[in-house]
Amino acid sequence: MLIRYKKTFEKIAMGLLSFMPNEKDLKKLQLTMKEYETEEDWQLFLWKEEDIIGLLGVLYHDDSNGLEIQHISVNPSHRFQGVGKRMVKSLKDMFPDKKIISNENTAAFLGKCDVCDGHLLKGND
Repeated sequence: MLIRYKKTFEKIAMGLLSFMPNEKDLKKLQLTMKEYETEEDWQLFLWKEEDIIGLLGVLYHDDSNGLEIQHISVNPSHRFQGVGKRMVKSLKDMFPDKKIISNENTAAFLGKCDVCDGHLLKGND
């Protein structure tokens, strides 16, 4: 089940987020968490089965009616079991009127999910 992030889940969320290649550095990780906690357009979701085992970070794009999946992470002991795909499908079910958009970090995975509506090009992509 996809649940919205709460401050009480901060350590779990940081642990899951640290599995993302660009979030290995502690200062970068703390900055990313702060953005999810303070920026209105940034939303963090956690995937809960018996425990919290996954994380999905989204940036809302009002101009394109899109949800850019910025971060997607699953606890390594739960990988290759469809958890990531279930998280993305659940997000699409929560926001059926929104387009799911990938970025350079999530494009490869989201291409396998059959719900992504495109790749958001940034910079020199």
